Amino acid sequence: MRKYRVETRNYNVFKHSILLIVLGLLTLAIPCCLYAEGITSIIVYEKATVEKDEILLGKIAGIESEDHVLIRKLKNIVIGRSPLPAKSRYIDREYIKLRLKQSDIDLPKLALKIPDKIKVSRSFVKISREEIEKIVSEYIYGKEFWDKKNTRIIKIQITKLPFLPRGRITYKVIPPKVMHGMGTIPLSVLFLVDGEYYKKAKATVKIQIFKEVVVTGKPLGRYRTITQDDVYMQKMDITNLPNDIITNYKDVLGKRVRRNIWAKVVLRDEYIEFPPLVKRGDIVMIVAESAKMIITALGEVRKAGRRGERVKVINLNSNKKIFARVIDENTVKVDF
Repeated sequence: MRKYRVETRNYNVFKHSILLIVLGLLTLAIPCCLYAEGITSIIVYEKATVEKDEILLGKIAGIESEDHVLIRKLKNIVIGRSPLPAKSRYIDREYIKLRLKQSDIDLPKLALKIPDKIKVSRSFVKISREEIEKIVSEYIYGKEFWDKKNTRIIKIQITKLPFLPRGRITYKVIPPKVMHGMGTIPLSVLFLVDGEYYKKAKATVKIQIFKEVVVTGKPLGRYRTITQDDVYMQKMDITNLPNDIITNYKDVLGKRVRRNIWAKVVLRDEYIEFPPLVKRGDIVMIVAESAKMIITALGEVRKAGRRGERVKVINLNSNKKIFARVIDENTVKVDF
């Protein structure tokens, strides 16, 4: 019996000791829990990526607090300007603390974890060469200025591919002030993000234009009047040809060449002219007309002239020299 009582007493002492230990641990844990529940925690990442023009604390740090108003304030604190798209910048710990103080944040009440250096990168969208080439091609072929059937883009050169921030990307193509329509044409592609201009890409387009032109089928001597048998139409690249080439054979029929021209020559305006309707010594009718009367007289032409040109004529009745405008091969008219 005595042995049993001793063992029971020892067991009670052991049980009482365990209970005291447990109560002690609970007492220590309660203040810690209360402290953890009331504190605001800010953990800044070593690396972060942002999209907008400003670096907000909420984009580079994890923030926890029971105060939802404070969380919102902390997340919207502007740390600084974001780097350009595809670029990075570094921010140190002390600068972030400074920005918190400048925003009236009580640092001792925060649990802060900030690395020595934080790398902030800017997200971006890279416009590819193929995308710019497509933009330029659609612009060229979509303009009435160029006939798509007769226009060929030989080469598109792009100086630099743009990096843009994320957002709604649109573009606008700006042509040069003076547009020749062929050869090498400089274009500018303006890129807008969310409706605001952001970046410009320059593209140089080499264009070939094919048209039918009037070509001589045989050698033509000086002052020869051109007939339909003398010319034919041929489609060719006119990129490097002068601007005054003739593209309709009807524009040359009845005119004459100013100089000797070989066969297979593309005709130009400067190569041809209207033949004179009157020449020196021709006898013509001089017409002087007003609202109430018409006076006519015979005259002798003293200088060759084409339709519409003013030539010197001698009135055979009065032997006076006058100037009259050529109407046709038989008539000249005095302008009042």
